[in-house]
Amino acid sequence: MKIAILDDYQNCALNYGEWDEIVRASEVTTFSEPFKDADDIVAKLQDFEVLCLMRERTALPRSTLERLPNLKHVVLTGRRSTTLDMDCLKERGISLSTTDIGPAVHATPELAIALMFALSRNVAAGDALVKRGGWLAGAPLGFVLNGKVLGIIGLGRVGTRVAEIARAVGLDVVAWSPNLTAERAAAAGVRFCASKRELLAQADIVSMHLVLGPTTANTIGAPELAQMKPGAVLINCARGPLVNEAALVGALKAGTLAGAGLDVYDVEPLPADHPLRSCPNCILLPHFGYVTREIYEVFYRDTAAAVRKILGLSSTN
Repeated sequence: MKIAILDDYQNCALNYGEWDEIVRASEVTTFSEPFKDADDIVAKLQDFEVLCLMRERTALPRSTLERLPNLKHVVLTGRRSTTLDMDCLKERGISLSTTDIGPAVHATPELAIALMFALSRNVAAGDALVKRGGWLAGAPLGFVLNGKVLGIIGLGRVGTRVAEIARAVGLDVVAWSPNLTAERAAAAGVRFCASKRELLAQADIVSMHLVLGPTTANTIGAPELAQMKPGAVLINCARGPLVNEAALVGALKAGTLAGAGLDVYDVEPLPADHPLRSCPNCILLPHFGYVTREIYEVFYRDTAAAVRKILGLSSTN
């Protein structure tokens, strides 16, 4: 059986889980580079019977799945995907296995908090200054998080965990989302904002934690960026299209937004010539949100277990 492990950017998939017998019993190919487009996906994957997906890195809509004639099984890390057409899988009789998510509820919140610290104390700029041989001359002044207002947009499991950590730091946390109620906000220990405008008007830091969908794309655009406080910063570790990238670039270059910490983008990997790469006071990460040793251990352990089941191999655990 021909098995493909997609988007193994760090070449570590086979280091976790029980793969040795799988490799002996079948033909396993790992892909460590992103695909160029749908035609590239089809050209490289049309002979494979099993596809092992890493989250939403490679999109497989119906139009692409229908061009993979030999596909019989899909293994997805995590429990949901907005880029995999699961209805098409069912219609074609293609089995779908999913994995546990490990400590994902901690990984992304911790990264969001890390970006808040990095932006507030100009960590990236200070690191670059010292490595160039400099010291405090020319270094930007930071600000203390304690006592500042953190506005969380989206108070689900991730947003709630961000709020828990932020309160321990001394941040005053407020929250808003289209469906958030005052009761849910109170249960999470944060102040409720009745509107997005109300949150933006008082937040020193805005952190995005909505689920991406038709109604949440462009939640932050040019009008919202204009409503933010002077000196405010924006964090997005959720999904790129929640924030309008063109408007964000404009606000950063104009200085109306003091800074941004981004882990997600409209197109990933971020194109080499993307204007965000040259924006001032902008920390850019390569979608680190779930890229941790503990989560990879769970993802690839469970992926290997699902493939073993497909092949009829017993587990040694």
